[in-house]
Amino acid sequence: MKRLRIGSRGSALALWQANFIAERLKQTAGAECEIVRLRTSGDHMQTASVAKPLAEYSAENVAKGIFIKELEDALLAGSIDLAVHSMKDVPTETPAGLAFLAITQREDPRDCLISRGGRTMKTLPHGARVGTSSLRRQAQLRHRRPDLEIADLRGNVDTRIKKLESGEFDAIVLALAGVNRLGLAGKITQVLDEEVMLPAVGQGALGIEVRVGDEETARLAATLDHDETRSCVTAERAVLRKLQGGCQIPLGALAHVRGGVLHLEAAVFSSRGSEHVQASDEGPASDAAAIGERLGASLLEAGADNILRMAGRSIGQGS
Repeated sequence: MKRLRIGSRGSALALWQANFIAERLKQTAGAECEIVRLRTSGDHMQTASVAKPLAEYSAENVAKGIFIKELEDALLAGSIDLAVHSMKDVPTETPAGLAFLAITQREDPRDCLISRGGRTMKTLPHGARVGTSSLRRQAQLRHRRPDLEIADLRGNVDTRIKKLESGEFDAIVLALAGVNRLGLAGKITQVLDEEVMLPAVGQGALGIEVRVGDEETARLAATLDHDETRSCVTAERAVLRKLQGGCQIPLGALAHVRGGVLHLEAAVFSSRGSEHVQASDEGPASDAAAIGERLGASLLEAGADNILRMAGRSIGQGS
């Protein structure tokens, strides 16, 4: 059995994820792995905002994913054997020659609030400064609390928390899964249920991407696939695909499977949070892609295309 080279970004969270997959592959398949660190376009942009109006983005960044392009290039070049991605960073189109052979069991997909003084969404004072770089989070924060000052926040999880603790922000919003994975759950002030903030498509799930034709790696990776998580992520990504969106559109979506039935909720928000459309659908988990596409169509019929144009993204231009 060959030694697997796992490509990863160099952040603490990305390395945790890569090492987690390496350990799982060792446990389930006896595979030996090494971590290959790569720097991505998204890492170079850590001092810039990825929450600008979408019309200002290059087509390459939106279409290929600023946090995964270099990992995919390395896969295609054969310098790594597999790449581990947060599924929320993965665009809806996968390059020819690559495939996701596993989506692992999902961590809690919700967002969380970390604040100074133990404040919650309800108790943050008028005009409190809240940091996030996500269009989706910004829009939903403004929808719930239009009085808040929403400010851009870049950097890895530790950097963001340090900026909060230094007084630059009154609160920040992060993915609960990442905070938990880094052992920082004690800093969480409030877990934001989906009624308060719908998470990003695929949030909390890890995907393993491999080269088509690399049968040994494919066989090993497939041992980590989790059927229920794959169904949920498939449905959520189908909504995003129907809206022809990249990773940065003000869309929240969350699927659950109960008793073989997949329940899907999704909403699109205007950038100021003043307008939104929301819809839900359900059906057999085996029909995940169709459910997501159907729900995406429902959102468009309800006016999501107009809201996305307001956010700087015109439906029908592709991504």
